[in-house]
Amino acid sequence: MHAVDLFGHWGEVRSGLLRALDKLDDDQLRFVPREGLWSLGKVAGHIADAEEGWFRFVVTRDLDGWPTSPPDDYPTVESVKALLTAVHDRTLSYLATVDVAELDRLIATPRGRQIPLRWIVWHVLEHEIHHRGEIFLMLGLMGIEGPRI
Repeated sequence: MHAVDLFGHWGEVRSGLLRALDKLDDDQLRFVPREGLWSLGKVAGHIADAEEGWFRFVVTRDLDGWPTSPPDDYPTVESVKALLTAVHDRTLSYLATVDVAELDRLIATPRGRQIPLRWIVWHVLEHEIHHRGEIFLMLGLMGIEGPRI
């Protein structure tokens, strides 16, 4: 069994996020609940950055630094969804190569900590669930009914 099979429910989480984004028009990506907080588009990009950062910067070392996805680079709902999909496809491809027995392997972080791969996968999934909820709340604040999960 591979890690991608163990974390198969991530697909449902991502599907809910994409359905939430489908409720928006491009201008609504700039919605900010109050001054000083991130826009909805920034939160969505942050989900992609965290996933890409943990897997491609920390775990596989395919990147030289933590990725950033400025909202101005992803001004449309479709561009945000494409970013999220491309990043997640890379994650799923990687997890398809990881045997479940490897999830206890320790990963050295750039700051010198040793973290089990299992913790990283759960952390990134939980991070997405957290920020997906934030996006659902923003939909409600805009008077938009969120998707059924």
